[in-house]
Parts: sequence; structure tokens; C-alpha cells
Amino acid sequence: MNYQGNIFRPPSEANSILLQVTTGCSHNKCTFCGMYKGVRFSIKSDSIIATDIEFAASHCRRQNRLFLCDGDALIIPHERLVRILQSIREKLPWLTRIGAYANTKGIARKSPEQLRELHDLGLSILYMGLESGDDVTLKNISKGADARQMIEMGRKVRAAGIKLSITVLLGIAGKDRSSVHARETGRVLTAIDPEYVGALSLMLTPGTPLHQDWQTGHFQLPGSTEMLAELRLMLSETELTDGYFHANHASNYLPIKAKLPNDKAQTLRIIDAALQGEIGLKPEYLRGL
Repeated sequence: MNYQGNIFRPPSEANSILLQVTTGCSHNKCTFCGMYKGVRFSIKSDSIIATDIEFAASHCRRQNRLFLCDGDALIIPHERLVRILQSIREKLPWLTRIGAYANTKGIARKSPEQLRELHDLGLSILYMGLESGDDVTLKNISKGADARQMIEMGRKVRAAGIKLSITVLLGIAGKDRSSVHARETGRVLTAIDPEYVGALSLMLTPGTPLHQDWQTGHFQLPGSTEMLAELRLMLSETELTDGYFHANHASNYLPIKAKLPNDKAQTLRIIDAALQGEIGLKPEYLRGL
């Protein structure tokens, strides 16, 4: 497989075929993210993609999922993306799922009919970084979209029949806006009603603008107990029709996995027990990005 630079994928795609169709991220301005710093966004050539699909057809027959890397596959012009998915379907007919990262800009460029066509060709899950439902926080971290746009684009994906996995970041609003961030994020998640929510705890990456703000005292990072309280409030404000709310990423202090609405009350009780010191939190040295 032809890989250029570092390859990133969601934890749930650990066993997937990783087909790199783009390099970098077309937005690449989020103040907390160092994943694609110094990497120029580009769409890889059709010939390289075709060669990699042929390689997967010969050497990846035990894997039944495929993930389109890197950070922004949905930004690929529609007809070209259709051809890629058609080739995947032809050469790898045993696949049960194709996934990709998506941001509001990429989703906005696709019409509802185009999204449904991509779904019919096998694109069955998209991963979208919401980070926060608080407009002030979204502006501060240079996310490139506000809560209204996040809701609109999230609903657009779901209406096309594509499953949606949304990432939120505990601690991203700092100490001052922690409760606002938690409540507003719960409100936006409820409005979108995705199949999956993944809550990560912020870990500052050296070299990013947010890390520099922390070093100069302009950003105050909430501590473990504060992030846990933020998680509790966010979960309490989130209503999902039939979805999972996970906080079991390596960055989190307390792993939780809840199916909403059934597990919500019990999960809140678990968080309360941790806040009261009855359940231990993960030590800092065991946390990871």
C-alpha cells in the first residue's frame, strides 16, 4: 500500500483496510490538533488509489471493513469518489463496511442525493469531530463551523442513511466555560441524534496553538475531576433515540460505555461514584492520545 506521511484512523477502524485517498486535512486550522501540521492537503492520483485497491484485493481478504484515509476523504469531488467506491465494490466485494472522516465543509459539498448514492455504493459510516456544541468554544478553537452548521450537516448525513459517529472533547472549553460547553454539547448531540458518540479527554499537543495558550496562561486546562464533572453534565444533557455514548478512549480518566437511553441512569451513577472517590480514576501516566 502506498502511504504518505502518518496515517490516522478512528479506534474502531483498527482492523480495517486503510486506503489512503487523500493526504492531510483540507481545514487543518483547529488549535488543539497537531495531526496534520506541516502536511499539505492533496487528493492522491487515481493510478495510486487503483494500485492500492488491487493490492488489498490480493492481500487483505481477511478484513471485512475499509477506511478511507486521511482526514478529509469526503472532500473528493463526487464523481471521482463514486468511481473509487465502485472500484472498491468490484475488487473487494466481501466488505461489509466503508468509513471515512467528514467535516462540515465536505458534507456541505454533497447534495442529499449524492450522499445517498455514496451510501448505496457502500459508504456506511462517517466520523465527524464536533468537539463542542458551544459556539464560543468552536470559534476559539478555529473549528470552522458553528453549532447550527454542525446540527444541519449531522442531520444531512443521517437522512442519507449513513451512520454517524461524533467525537466530542472534554476540557476543550477550558475551566471558565466547562459547564456551558457540556450543556451545549449535549443539546447539539440530542439535535443530531447520532448512532455513536465518542468523548475524549483533551491532551495538549506541543506545537499547537492551544498548547502555547496553556503555556502562557491564556488557557486553563481542567483537571481530572473537572473533566469528569463535565462528562457527567454532558451525558445528562444528551438524549439519543438509540445510540452509544462512549468515553473509553485511552485519554479518558474513567472508561464508560453506555447504550442510550437504557444505560443512562446507571452510567450517571457510576460517574457519581467516581466523583465521590468510590471508583479510582486512570493515572496520568496511563493516558494516551
